[in-house]
Amino acid sequence: MGLFKRSAPHADDITPSASPTSVPMREKDADITHAETASAVEHHAKWKVSKAGDGDVAMALFKSPDDIHEPIDPAEEARVVRKIDLMILPYLAVCYAFFYIDKTTLSYAAIFGIRKDLDLVGQEYSVRLAGSCRREHVRRLTPFEKWLSSIFYFGFLAWALPTNLLMQRLPIGKYLGFNIFLWGVFLMIQSAARNFAGLAALRAFAGAAEACSDPSFMLITSMWYTRRQQPIRMGIWYTANGFGIALGGLLGFGIGHIKGALPSWKFEFLIIGALCCIWGVVMFIFLPDSPITAKGLTQREKRIAVERLRDNQTGVENKVPYGCIIAISILTCVFLNDYMGRHGRQTRCWFILLFLCPNIAGSFGLRFLADDNKAGRLVSYYLTGPYNAAFVMILAMTTANTAGHTKKVITNAVLFLGYCTGNIAGPFFYKTSQAPQYPLGIWSMIVSHLTEVVIILILRFHLSRENKRRDRIQSQMEGGLEGRDLDATAFSDMTDRENLNFRYLY
Repeated sequence: MGLFKRSAPHADDITPSASPTSVPMREKDADITHAETASAVEHHAKWKVSKAGDGDVAMALFKSPDDIHEPIDPAEEARVVRKIDLMILPYLAVCYAFFYIDKTTLSYAAIFGIRKDLDLVGQEYSVRLAGSCRREHVRRLTPFEKWLSSIFYFGFLAWALPTNLLMQRLPIGKYLGFNIFLWGVFLMIQSAARNFAGLAALRAFAGAAEACSDPSFMLITSMWYTRRQQPIRMGIWYTANGFGIALGGLLGFGIGHIKGALPSWKFEFLIIGALCCIWGVVMFIFLPDSPITAKGLTQREKRIAVERLRDNQTGVENKVPYGCIIAISILTCVFLNDYMGRHGRQTRCWFILLFLCPNIAGSFGLRFLADDNKAGRLVSYYLTGPYNAAFVMILAMTTANTAGHTKKVITNAVLFLGYCTGNIAGPFFYKTSQAPQYPLGIWSMIVSHLTEVVIILILRFHLSRENKRRDRIQSQMEGGLEGRDLDATAFSDMTDRENLNFRYLY
């Protein structure tokens, strides 16, 4: 089929003959048939060798070249996509909601008594000076939540690269489920902490367990969906972040009012941690590792799931209103981008900039509106929500524009190293002495986002120029752009820089 299709003579074109003169011709035909058969056998043998080589694992689904380019009915493909959606998206969405609920757990624990019980208020910390055995007291630090929040991302940062490398070697569904379970365990153990040091250590371990989250979600999305479909799917699971904000607030408030043998803040960690552990087990059992091994798909559906990714050329492997604004912004952004993509428009960078604008406006509002302008400052705060839509598009661009499984893993690791660095440094821009306006913190937001605008514009220009350069090179080759052999590189596990057939989305 397709590239490997060979035209054969129709049965009506073969006329039997008993003439003696036809015998030499039949012998000649036999020689030709033998030669073609030998060639076909040799060709299939080479195919099997290549499957065991360095190619993408998706090729293991195709037993021979004739399996490539099976006719796929659009309705059949749509049914497979719906089936994949049900197999993948609910698990990622619930998991992502838990990630944000965890962030609210510490805040509600602070409200319901952890500061007093662990003597965290106004505590002085000390540091051992280099080359000295004595300890000297240092300045009184910012509130403990800032340190515990940052320490979480130190753990995230330290384990980001190792966990991405492990994702390359281990079944990603099982590995993600195990980490979610482990993350829940560390969350539950935080209820047993007796001081800042113990709580900080557990927060660091929890950050390490969560380090696989976004990178694994991006890998899973790229493994199952076409580049056009990826922004919508990322938007769907990232939207759960908004619902997590709303649900986390309700859960935190409700759990905090439990009256039992333990202080209510301990229940915050125990209940949320137990829910995470249960969900980790569910993901370990039911989340497929890849289209090749998915138990919920037939062999035919697996081939469809892989074949439809050929054009990717990437291979396979009271915060309720604010939460609603985030969810609506993300869904609006990804569906508008999908609509433009179906009509051949390159709009991802433009949508990133579009959904950055409210955040920049809101940041200026928070900086310059008077303290007594409650309504204006609240609206400005809500305007920072749409930035999450821009972040989703950045994740989608990263996934769509990185080819080769190893490069995907390293790129994701670098991306979230930056993510961790920002989360570590961010809280310290909001100095207690500058409350309630926090000018340094707000200006850090404004400068960061204005810098981001410049970087996105430069990136769009660079990717557009690179696509035109590749078009120009291939148009001068034999066969031109229309004659490109996309099949030769679709599952070759080449990087986007190595694969001349690859085109960037921007």
